[in-house]
Amino acid sequence: MSNIQIITDSTSYINKSFVEDKGIVVVPLSVHFEGEIETEGFVGEYESFFNRLANAKDFPTTSQPSIGAFVQEYEKAIEENKEIIVITISSKLSGTFNSANSAAKIVDESKISVIDSESTASNLKAFVEIALNMIQKGHTRAEIVSKIEEQKKKSSICLTVDTLDYLQKGGRLSNTGAFFANLLNIRPIIALVDGKLEGVAKTRGKKKAMEKMIELIPQDAFRISVAHIYALDEAQAVKETLQEKFPNAVVTIDDLGPVVGAHLGPKALGLCYLY
Repeated sequence: MSNIQIITDSTSYINKSFVEDKGIVVVPLSVHFEGEIETEGFVGEYESFFNRLANAKDFPTTSQPSIGAFVQEYEKAIEENKEIIVITISSKLSGTFNSANSAAKIVDESKISVIDSESTASNLKAFVEIALNMIQKGHTRAEIVSKIEEQKKKSSICLTVDTLDYLQKGGRLSNTGAFFANLLNIRPIIALVDGKLEGVAKTRGKKKAMEKMIELIPQDAFRISVAHIYALDEAQAVKETLQEKFPNAVVTIDDLGPVVGAHLGPKALGLCYLY
């Protein structure tokens, strides 16, 4: 059994079976929607949320885990004589990193490393898997942290949407802007820039957006994920294109959940990659 405990948050969108098999701890973010507060849950548990989102007048908000949620997991791991590596969603997207860091100061900073991934979704999942592989090979906590800090500088995410309605509902786009953009079939490309999602380009149509997003991927990318929200057929087609263009890369398909997906809406597609 490893003496290093990996902790991440629910926006890594890792399958529950993988979490249980590898002994990872996932601290969930929460979603506030239609008067209810629910934890984000795991892949395969999101359909009800997105169905409600499509028909609701209300728009969800999200919140980071409490400091206490991290304290509880840290104390449990330390009781088992483990060191801890925590890898969280970008601190510019959520306060999760701050909660995790504050909890480490309360418990024992000497045994806990908290990493701001400056990313989320499939890239966050990839960092967790890098850590697990290095643990298996006997690397120290410091070596693992150094590797992830280095790799996160060579990673990116870009996204596009099927409709601008959800960006408008979430306050990211005016009603007028959304109306005319939908009318003209304009689709934005949203990229992770210094840990924050920003609009970087616009295209006419979702297909053109995907073509442009693929062009943005460096030729030395070695891991690419097609992230999607109930757009599996489209994701599969994009995966096939990527496998042809990047024959040496591992190309996968991953789901996006409520915390990341609420502002994008069903049928959104993203590309997450390490290079």
